[in-house]
Amino acid sequence: MVEKAMIFASEAHSGAYRKGTDIPYIVHPMEAGAIAASLTSDKDVIAAAILHDTLEDTSATAEDIKREFGDEVLRLIESDSEDKREDLPPEQTWKIRKQETIDYLRNKADEKEKIIAIADKLSNLRAIYRDYQKIGDELWNRFNQKDKNEHAWYYGSFIETLSVLKGTAAYEEYCELIKKVFG
Repeated sequence: MVEKAMIFASEAHSGAYRKGTDIPYIVHPMEAGAIAASLTSDKDVIAAAILHDTLEDTSATAEDIKREFGDEVLRLIESDSEDKREDLPPEQTWKIRKQETIDYLRNKADEKEKIIAIADKLSNLRAIYRDYQKIGDELWNRFNQKDKNEHAWYYGSFIETLSVLKGTAAYEEYCELIKKVFG
């Protein structure tokens, strides 16, 4: 299941790069999968962590995921997918989309969904930290939301919403990176 997810994600994200970098996008889902694997041996969770951006950012459909990986993996991916509101500019919907994610994790998500969320967010925060070390506040210009304080609000909210994972290496690293990036 995990190897199949790696191949599917690699094909789905082929040719894509991380915002403002020459780093192939597939590095992010693979890192998210590795983080999830450090927290659970559940193959559905690990596969979903690897596939978490396929519905949001590729031409893969829910039907494709369901056919290849089953209902549970699809459910887990959908729990980590935003409603991008394609009819509106992303910078206009950023705050709404992020608040929906926070609310879902706070009020509805199960532990499996929270593992995928921390895997995704920790991988993102690692990349932000690396790039912040190199280019400082210029980093924020590559995102739809250019205000560092808004990113601090968003990423900082996961300290509380994902606190069920407190004590794990992933959670502790996440909290440390929040301090390093946002003070």
